[in-house]
Amino acid sequence: MPRSVNHVASRARRKKILSFAKGYWGRRKNVWTVAKNAVEKGWTYAYRDRKTKKRNFRGLWIQRINAATRTYGMSYSKFMDLFHKADLQLNRKVLADLAMNHPDTFKAVVEYVSNPSSTKKSASKTPKKVADNLEVPKKKNTSKKVSTTAAAETSPIVNDETASNNATDDIKPEE
Repeated sequence: MPRSVNHVASRARRKKILSFAKGYWGRRKNVWTVAKNAVEKGWTYAYRDRKTKKRNFRGLWIQRINAATRTYGMSYSKFMDLFHKADLQLNRKVLADLAMNHPDTFKAVVEYVSNPSSTKKSASKTPKKVADNLEVPKKKNTSKKVSTTAAAETSPIVNDETASNNATDDIKPEE
């Protein structure tokens, strides 16, 4: 029996790799073996550099924060130490953005971090739990309209709330 070879699938595989090699220079774009090696090498670089990109951006953010804190007479390491002790929940990306695009806000963060006692005194004068003083809105009745009216009709005792709800459900505002 003759050997069966799936030329359709192997040709499709080659065309797919050659399509990834579009834009390459010389034989790397149209010779199968050269193109395959170039594409695979490119994929390894892409995988590696997705990790490297994160490291590079972290370094850039640190440089920007350091430059901004130096204008206020503080080093990066001292700022970050005080920042973590103040228990602020901002990451380096946000801090770098504040330092570059919103210097007044960044200055407020530096002042808060460098003098936590003065800001905590003013914060302690305000009530700690504001939510305790506020009324919590009651949840709406999510039961179906049919079930409340059916229960009211079958039950001999109807309280005032059920009667008022049924009366308001039937009235529609004029348009």
